[in-house]
Amino acid sequence: MVQAFRLVISLGVLALAALTAYPASAQDRRQNAPGEFDFYVLSLSWSPSFCEAAQERGGNNRSAQMQCGGRPYSFVVHGLWPQYDRGFPNYCERPAPRLARSIMTSMLDLMPAPGLIFNEWDKHGTCSGLGQRGYFEAIRKARASVKIPDEFLDLQQAKTIAPDAIEEAFIKVNPGLSNSAIAVTCDRNRLTEVRLCMSKDLQFRACEEIDRRACRRDQVVMPPMRGG
Repeated sequence: MVQAFRLVISLGVLALAALTAYPASAQDRRQNAPGEFDFYVLSLSWSPSFCEAAQERGGNNRSAQMQCGGRPYSFVVHGLWPQYDRGFPNYCERPAPRLARSIMTSMLDLMPAPGLIFNEWDKHGTCSGLGQRGYFEAIRKARASVKIPDEFLDLQQAKTIAPDAIEEAFIKVNPGLSNSAIAVTCDRNRLTEVRLCMSKDLQFRACEEIDRRACRRDQVVMPPMRGG
């Protein structure tokens, strides 16, 4: 009986230690309150890397087929994500209001996959505090404010490049953008995304946490554009 009691006490101490190892302060007090966040991340996906990875996985889903066949894409919008200075909200309305199909189809020029558009509304749009049309108008406005460097617009051959060089190319052609407001991500060897931090009024701003999660490789490969 005494041993059983000691075991219960020991387990309680371990559980308390586990809780204190991940303090509640790591989660923002506003967690998942729509419209309550600090800034946005505009995530631009290098489409040829997505398509190459999908092909390696043997993916034949409709989203991959739409994005990776026919029209060639360079950077496409992955999403516009509300962020806290530490952490981020997601799925702020459950269930999310169903996105109007007319809005989805209007975004296919920037986000060439219906499944992606629906998912971005459910996961991130519901946290913006904006209505459906307002959120996707913000995506379009954010994307229009970013100039893609000329060397990435029509890439016909694979390019090996340092992540810092990609950042510098964007900084050079986007006044007001600094290296504290942009981060490059990668998989094991390919460029995956360029992420730009923006204030709620879609001006470039610094974001230390996003920068800390950037690609740490010396060089990445940018596969060439496909099809067309």
